[in-house]
Amino acid sequence: MADKDEARVALTRAGLNLIQQGLSIYDSSLKLAVWNRRFREMFDLPERLASEGADFAETIRYLVERGEYGPVDDPETAVRSRVAAAQTFQPHYMERERPSGRWISVEGAPLPQGGWVTVYTDITEIKLQESLLRARSEVLSGEVLANAERLAQANRALAATNTALEEAQRELTEMEARTRLTTEMMPAHIAHVGRDLRYTYSNRRLSQVIPGRPSDILGLTGREALGEDVFGKIRPCLLRALEGEPSVLEFTAEDSGTRIRSAFTPDRIGNGPINGVYILSMDVTAETQAREALIQTRKRELTAQLTSGLAHDFANLLTVILGLQGRLERLGLPEEGRQLVSATVAAARRGGVLLDQIASISGKRELQPKATVLQRFLSDLQLIATPTLPETVRLEIEVAGTIPPVMLDAGALQDAALNLILNARDAIGPNGGTIRLTARAVRDTWIEILVEDDGPGFTEAALEHALDPFFTTKGGVGSGLGLSMVYDQIKLAGGTVRLGNRPGGGAAVQLRLPLKPADKPAAPTLVLLVEDNPDIRETVREMLRARGHAVIEAASADEALTLTDIPGLGLVLSDVNLPGRLSGVDLAERLAARGHPARVVLMTSLPAGDPRRRRAEAAAEVLSKPFDAAALAALLGAAA
Repeated sequence: MADKDEARVALTRAGLNLIQQGLSIYDSSLKLAVWNRRFREMFDLPERLASEGADFAETIRYLVERGEYGPVDDPETAVRSRVAAAQTFQPHYMERERPSGRWISVEGAPLPQGGWVTVYTDITEIKLQESLLRARSEVLSGEVLANAERLAQANRALAATNTALEEAQRELTEMEARTRLTTEMMPAHIAHVGRDLRYTYSNRRLSQVIPGRPSDILGLTGREALGEDVFGKIRPCLLRALEGEPSVLEFTAEDSGTRIRSAFTPDRIGNGPINGVYILSMDVTAETQAREALIQTRKRELTAQLTSGLAHDFANLLTVILGLQGRLERLGLPEEGRQLVSATVAAARRGGVLLDQIASISGKRELQPKATVLQRFLSDLQLIATPTLPETVRLEIEVAGTIPPVMLDAGALQDAALNLILNARDAIGPNGGTIRLTARAVRDTWIEILVEDDGPGFTEAALEHALDPFFTTKGGVGSGLGLSMVYDQIKLAGGTVRLGNRPGGGAAVQLRLPLKPADKPAAPTLVLLVEDNPDIRETVREMLRARGHAVIEAASADEALTLTDIPGLGLVLSDVNLPGRLSGVDLAERLAARGHPARVVLMTSLPAGDPRRRRAEAAAEVLSKPFDAAALAALLGAAA
């Protein structure tokens, strides 16, 4: 390996020595790194100044002392001045006459990693031609000649400037690609709106943060991109940001049930005008669920501390009362007295049951989630609940759509659902009616269970206080702990409980629990999706993300090539027909020529006999359009 490196260095040095111009490259510490023979000969440098690591300042000092820059009053000041100019690393072009009478041009350009590359060109012949033209011309005026000279010099300077601009453009393109990649990889929606609240920048994460919304929203207003519900919630924050006040808002997108936290930052430089608002939005549903569960756990612990002593004392008192009533029963009391004793014993025993219920709410309880098939769970619930209902009350249970196995504490959910069914039975009364229980998945965020009945519905007081412990509308029959226990169980799991009345009459209780799939997608990878049609790109992106893959996107092969060096890229999924000079097949062939490790799959609707399809099949694997998630998963080797 060392011999090969030495051979490459020798070849490079030989190539540089063939150049008729002097060339030197100093690193960021102004030490000589690369040079050619012409550089040394042009300035008659000693070997110590034309060797690796030679100091730039020493070279300048040598040239000053030899009069290269003409007479100077203070050599050290001249050296320091030229070293300081070099340390600014700014591109430059100059022409000067040497003591020998020859002219040279000096063109310097900074390197991206620090340092200088400088080219020295002998332009004596050009200068002689300019002098001859001035001396011999009788037609051209001195002003025209001077302009010609200035134009020639300007052209040379312009060429140097163009080179610097091209390098700056390349660096800017790379920086833009890195910035875009960074924003696309972040699990958040990053956007900017102008003063008219119209989007001027957005990454493609909006549909992930707020399911159901589009990903490509450039040029849309906030209302068009987000919908009335979400835009109405964030509009006050946007208006405050346009007045210079940053803010953070946490809210729920009602359509998807997603909990979102958004930060609004004024787009302002110093004390200048406010040009718009930067918006950073994140899906904090899982965080909110965990926070609610933690708060409920702490409430339980506090309640346990407050009630444990009281419950112990009441239990002792009830024990004494039951004992005394038992002695009274043995005294041979008259019928009226025996009835009073029986009533007292029944009341004391009911007090014991009440203490057990208080203990079940305030005592420590841990969730025991396990993989649960919701359809089977609800079938079991119907078998358990139906015998408790009179013949006049019918129980209907429905599952909307197919819900995959989820992680649930089935015991706690069964207790909560039974409690709601029994409450609905009591509300319907002897006239009879129907209890409807409906389960559905809300996006990929919640499992929603809705229990409705044909009873009179909740009163205003019940809607406000029904979830409070000991609130009851059943008089002395109820303990007032049923709905409170439901609320406790659901909140402990990170869910929500909502009470309401149906438009046509009757009560409605909505339970929402976090939807946590029992199985996770296997072997996720980073996918580069190349597709110019935004609708197809969004559809395929969601298929890939549903399988657990991370996705970055490009709309052309040229754009894709700037992203293929990202570490961890495992799959390139590209359409065959793309805008621009390169097709998807060209992209696949270039990646193969470079030995790129990523797997390449081409998408196309071309028929089997088409020459373009045959070329695509020779370059990579081919996925025929149209296709669904199952076909894509089958090709990629994932479980459908």
